[in-house]
Amino acid sequence: NLDVINWLKDSYPVSAEGMGGRQVRVGKEFGEIFDHHFVEYTYADGSRMYSQCRHIRNVNNRVTEIAQGSTGSCDFARGIIRGKKNYMTRAKRGGHQQEWYDFIGAIDKGEIPNEAEYGAKSTLTAIMGRMATYSGKTISWDKAMKSSLDLTPSKFSWDADPGPKMGDDGLYPCAIPGITKYS
Repeated sequence: NLDVINWLKDSYPVSAEGMGGRQVRVGKEFGEIFDHHFVEYTYADGSRMYSQCRHIRNVNNRVTEIAQGSTGSCDFARGIIRGKKNYMTRAKRGGHQQEWYDFIGAIDKGEIPNEAEYGAKSTLTAIMGRMATYSGKTISWDKAMKSSLDLTPSKFSWDADPGPKMGDDGLYPCAIPGITKYS
């Protein structure tokens, strides 16, 4: 979902700050992941994107993007545009299906689509948000790029060491905003 707004802005956020924690998923079976996040991303022009998510059962589940501008708004998921002129649009097919048609069409033309940089920058947008909620600090794009944070396993195999280990209490270490740091 962050991709949609980055696409709309034709840029990436310069910083992220947010909050999150563990409210419901606190048992041993859930590891160290937060169950809710709220992140405010800021772009170079001063505009902001607000992103929130939660991993909690029996709560409102909504996946959508809404852009609010000085003269109107757009609800991407529902195809509703409100402003000086209101209208509703419906795509002939879903966006994910259209991506496949576009991809296969490019291959058929002999083109080799390369979205690796876009994918990496979109991924960094999400990582910045996680770093911001876990640390409780503002994380700049540059700080995220220079971070030594490495969440990959020691090797890529079924018997790889996954990283964090359970403590004597059977719980995994959990980030604590204000204490957890990223260099």
